[in-house]
Amino acid sequence: MNKNYYAIIMAGGVGSRFWPVSTTEFPKQFHDMLGAGETLIQKTFSRLSKLIPVENILVLTNEKYNSIVLEQLPMVKQEQVLLEPAMRNTAPCILYASLKIQKQNPDAVMVVAPSDHWIEDENAFAANLQQCFDFCSKENALMTLGIQPTFPNTGFGYIEYDKTDSNSTKKVSQFREKPDYETAKSFLESGNFLWNGGIFIWSVKAITDAFEKFQPQMNGLFQQGFESYNTAAEKSFIEENYALAENVSIDYAVMESAKNVYVLPATFDWNDLGTWGSLHEKLDKDENNNAVVNAKVLLQNASSNIISTSKDKLVIIDGLEDFIIVDKDNVLLIYPKSKEQEIKGVVSQLNK
Repeated sequence: MNKNYYAIIMAGGVGSRFWPVSTTEFPKQFHDMLGAGETLIQKTFSRLSKLIPVENILVLTNEKYNSIVLEQLPMVKQEQVLLEPAMRNTAPCILYASLKIQKQNPDAVMVVAPSDHWIEDENAFAANLQQCFDFCSKENALMTLGIQPTFPNTGFGYIEYDKTDSNSTKKVSQFREKPDYETAKSFLESGNFLWNGGIFIWSVKAITDAFEKFQPQMNGLFQQGFESYNTAAEKSFIEENYALAENVSIDYAVMESAKNVYVLPATFDWNDLGTWGSLHEKLDKDENNNAVVNAKVLLQNASSNIISTSKDKLVIIDGLEDFIIVDKDNVLLIYPKSKEQEIKGVVSQLNK
């Protein structure tokens, strides 16, 4: 394996749209959401380790999930787990991890990947990632893997690339915000738009140069601790300074301003597993389009539901269509799939 290849797994999210299974104490990346025998973070780590040395895979997470990460990924050492003392979105944690890697290996090329996505063809993923690594090893480029859209999704951001670009790796024209339905339809008809899947690839030099140019204040903050990185002094520096960083995504902080941004249209099937509905898409269904996780069911006049319970719980349903039914500990959720985006708001109300 190439010792210059690194990965950062983003594992600090809460996944509140998957409540009540995903909670702030135990978020969805640490659950076996698909009933596949592995949690989402375990699947992500396994996928990346086919191309990247295990010791070069870092996990970025909130400090309260440290013990869960070490339990689920026993091959990972404590120094590979980067703990965020405060929630500050993706830009600060990516800069922090990048500077740590730069100090260790200035020739590094890295991928930043979410911990909770579903990828079907892992060989195709590895081939796409290798192509990106090869490109970024030669070019001063900020790359992303764009997902081929299959329908006019209004829940994703989009990447527009140059229609005239005949190369397999496309120059990005601009990032587009989550569109309304009609705009999303026009994106698909144009043929040069991809979903933004949040998977980024770059050399450590390219990304640190970009932060220096577009986020000088944030860069200055984290550069102050450069000598402490990968030493015993790092922990206290991060605890004292991390929360001072601006709360901003990598898209806003860097990608939307940079001119050296490229996208590779992915050849693998992908799902961000962002909602119960997206999980329903990926699970096996019965003849009436019902998906079941763990439960034993007796269903009549029921279709297009997702049912998730503890193992072997008997669930009897008559007359429900297109619902989310989740039984977890002391919570029973029965909610229309059409309103699944509102579950996050329900959780906020309960936490007041």
